Amino acid sequence: MATLHVNGKRREHDAEADTPLLWVLREQLGLTGTKYGCGVAQCGACTVHIDGAPVRSCVMPCAAVQPEQKVVTIEGLSAKGDHPLQKAWAQLDVPQCGYCQSGMIMTAAALLKDKPRPTAAEIDEAIGNICRCGTYNRVRAGILQAAGVPATGIQVTHLAGEGSAA
Repeated sequence: MATLHVNGKRREHDAEADTPLLWVLREQLGLTGTKYGCGVAQCGACTVHIDGAPVRSCVMPCAAVQPEQKVVTIEGLSAKGDHPLQKAWAQLDVPQCGYCQSGMIMTAAALLKDKPRPTAAEIDEAIGNICRCGTYNRVRAGILQAAGVPATGIQVTHLAGEGSAA
């Protein structure tokens, strides 16, 4: 049995060494918040943190993660779902279908850790995740709101159809 340190707990698994971390998290550890999108590290739906850095788990062999390294999934970002990004996502209706959003939030959390008050340009540079629904304006507004930075000039249309400047 191999050991991973996931969301603050030591977890054992019996996956083959070359099994992507994504599948160990989802299938063996039951952490299904991390999504499969493309399988080639391009879309970002599978993003988790390893020692605080965003990593595309769909291409990371589980054996490459050492037992002392700390893996954090969307389930471990906040025990109560009250991380500032999660609050901003809910307040601004950021997700449309929501499939990519766990990876989007994990990427954004790593950004805010490194740059607590990012500019819109820094957000655009850091967020390489793909959202098929095109919610990029809401993602940008959500990150700025979580950082306490005014989101001037970003138009956000809420699900109910009312438009507002974030």
